[in-house]
Amino acid sequence: MASLVLAGCGGRFSDSGWNPLGWMGGGETASTLEPEGGYATVNADARPSIPAITGARWEVLNEGRLLIATGIGPTKGYWQAALVTEAPSPSGRITPDPDGTLRLRFVALPPRPGSPESQMAARPETDSINVALTLSSNVLAGIEQVQITGATNTVTLRK
Repeated sequence: MASLVLAGCGGRFSDSGWNPLGWMGGGETASTLEPEGGYATVNADARPSIPAITGARWEVLNEGRLLIATGIGPTKGYWQAALVTEAPSPSGRITPDPDGTLRLRFVALPPRPGSPESQMAARPETDSINVALTLSSNVLAGIEQVQITGATNTVTLRK
């Protein structure tokens, strides 16, 4: 009798009613942790890259480092600046490429067309745009270098 029950667990009878593993609903669809809409395949950030990156530096923190990037646009009024990952990644997670390079884009929204800011030329000493990104020690462990890309140039920092 036991061998008959075990025989129902595998082979061509594994999907049949004779399989005791399916008697309590265990043979139905497999559960998954994937969200209903699936994982995002592209970054949703449509902001354009900052026109020029003027510098980048590290600041040491207790539990990691602060990455600070500075850029400038041709006019005043750039807003909502941020560092975003180039490769798609789940929200709130930062992971480097397999080669140990964390690739970021420096993005910001330009001033609205026709606004007074869009008519005034930017001055580097007063109109620079600063953004910062905190990287924990755990994230930094897998990073060899950070590459920050703007519209016209790229800055690379080694860890």
